Amino acid sequence: MKERLKTLRKTLHLTQQDFADRIGVKRNSFANYETGRNIPIDAIIVSICREFHVNERWLREGTGEMFQEQTPDEQIATFIGGLLRDEEDSFRRRLLSALASLDETEWKVLEKLADSMKRDGD
Repeated sequence: MKERLKTLRKTLHLTQQDFADRIGVKRNSFANYETGRNIPIDAIIVSICREFHVNERWLREGTGEMFQEQTPDEQIATFIGGLLRDEEDSFRRRLLSALASLDETEWKVLEKLADSMKRDGD
């Protein structure tokens, strides 16, 4: 499991501190999981799987895909959850705030722009 934890953390581009913060443990505790000195208890494994949408069988046994597939609504919820952990003045929060204030006409303009960008990229 120690190698899978390290692989997961690196795949997510997180430091040990960032990963530990997200699952609610101390950095030293997480470092001990990665080195194999300690094995995470079930509650920590469940927390990792829930926080990062990891396939529990992959984490425990190394079988299957690393991540669970998410529906579009689940992807949006994950994004919003991450956004709420951002600093208040982060670009992502400012952008979402700006989008939230658009009226119907402005949404149509944005849709046309997005469609145009997609066509140009094809």
